[in-house]
Amino acid sequence: MAKIGKRTRAAREAFAGKDNLTVEEAVALVKGNSNVKFDETVEIAMCLGVDPRHADQMVRGVVGLPNGTGKDVRVAVFARGPKAEEAQAAGADIVGAEDLMEIVQSGKIDFDRCIATPDMMPIVGRLGKVLGPRNLMPNPKVGTVTMDVADAVKAAKGGEVQFKAEKAGVVHAGVGKVSFDEGKLVENIRAFIGAVQKAKPTGAKGAYMKKISLSSTMGPGVNIDVSNAAVE
Repeated sequence: MAKIGKRTRAAREAFAGKDNLTVEEAVALVKGNSNVKFDETVEIAMCLGVDPRHADQMVRGVVGLPNGTGKDVRVAVFARGPKAEEAQAAGADIVGAEDLMEIVQSGKIDFDRCIATPDMMPIVGRLGKVLGPRNLMPNPKVGTVTMDVADAVKAAKGGEVQFKAEKAGVVHAGVGKVSFDEGKLVENIRAFIGAVQKAKPTGAKGAYMKKISLSSTMGPGVNIDVSNAAVE
């Protein structure tokens, strides 16, 4: 059996017996027990009462976190002409058309968000098997297929977070950094939970939000009281 390090053991002891906390209590616990040498991401995971294999139970959306993510998001934009120039002026890291398609096909994916103008979708569509599994495929439902590429780039850079339920009905995302003030993390977390709550599909039956967990990149997770976290 692998030996448990002192840091891991101390973290587990600090979290032992603590369950169903308020959002504020969970944030304080996660922040207070982060002792690694880098600024960890605070991550939320929500177990939902849905089966994403059914179209009427898919949960997908986007939310702008009020205090950003603390992460430097690299954005790629498929566009031509004036729209390509708009994307570059807005701060896009990579802009192109067929040339960008070839880069992606080669396996070099040096970006975190992919945006495309509608006329580029025949090109982007060829990359579905590459971008899809990485949750990078542009989609009009989350605003990444748009003619307003400048606003889309600024939103992505400014703290916009996409979410999508996985096979087991779990939605997860980074909602800030451990270095954030507790109040700012609480605001981000409640904004994210609220967005997921509003995205409840018509086919969802029974309890929708079943479990919510908060953790840091290297730390253990703690459960949040769902009734406390729900947005009224």
